Amino acid sequence: MNSLQFKKSQLKLLCTIIGSNPQEIEYITEHIDDYYREWFEKKVNKATGDFKKFKDGTVKQRAIRPSLNRLKSIQVAIKNKILAPIPLPNNVHGGRKGRNNITNAKPHQGNKFKFTTDLQEFYPNITSDQVYQMFLHLRYSNHFAHWLTKLTTWKYELPQGTPTSTHIANLVFLSTDYKLIALCLKSNLTYTRYVDDLTFSSQQDFKPVLNNILGIVIEDGFKISYRKTEYKGLQNVTGIDIYNNYIDAPKKIKINVASEVLSQDGMKPYTNYLKIIRRTNKNIKEKRAMNPSLEKDDYEIIR
Repeated sequence: MNSLQFKKSQLKLLCTIIGSNPQEIEYITEHIDDYYREWFEKKVNKATGDFKKFKDGTVKQRAIRPSLNRLKSIQVAIKNKILAPIPLPNNVHGGRKGRNNITNAKPHQGNKFKFTTDLQEFYPNITSDQVYQMFLHLRYSNHFAHWLTKLTTWKYELPQGTPTSTHIANLVFLSTDYKLIALCLKSNLTYTRYVDDLTFSSQQDFKPVLNNILGIVIEDGFKISYRKTEYKGLQNVTGIDIYNNYIDAPKKIKINVASEVLSQDGMKPYTNYLKIIRRTNKNIKEKRAMNPSLEKDDYEIIR
């Protein structure tokens, strides 16, 4: 089989997997701009409610770029047939079935010291070349990797808002994950990642290791949001408050739950969300019986 025949066979193979045909894939990739929308959202500081700004006063924005029509369907097929079956380490919780912000926070329960940091502009900072190299690293042929990259990136970067972007971001970050896992095993740390939120914790003070953690991330070409980087005991991890003996929803969720209790509306999303969180604390009563020193608030909060 010569090079041209191999190229055609790889495209046919991809089409067989995702339920398309070569003519359709070639047309979409040649007219790729017609298969995306784009708008910009102003970034809001969740703590203050104000817009985030650069030092010169310009409001920070994020580009939202969802795919459209047939490309979106193709990306769903790529996600389900190609990306989702690729195994990821247990510390990864974003973009995975059965994993969420709650499962990401739970492993840190009971650890006294916590370090959280955030990857700045995670999606747009992942280039199409990084995506292509990632597919090559997964042992796909250069032609197969080429078509996958063309179908999942736009404007030379990973777009935010498509079915495939979170899965691809996880895979691009995978080598960094393994470096962080190795460091954490050596330092006896718990490490989880929820998309671009990284959390580390331990029973012992691990402040001397922080520069090593950040160094691994930066050396691999990712940017740190230092405004969202904290090292302290009591922290909110991916929207969950973590205590020694339980986890819970933050105050703003509880306020919304109280409003739902008074409402006649049958839909109670905040109440259901709170129940899911507190369900992970189902053994707290047994723990209190075994440990009388457990704080009363620790017990009452989940009754």
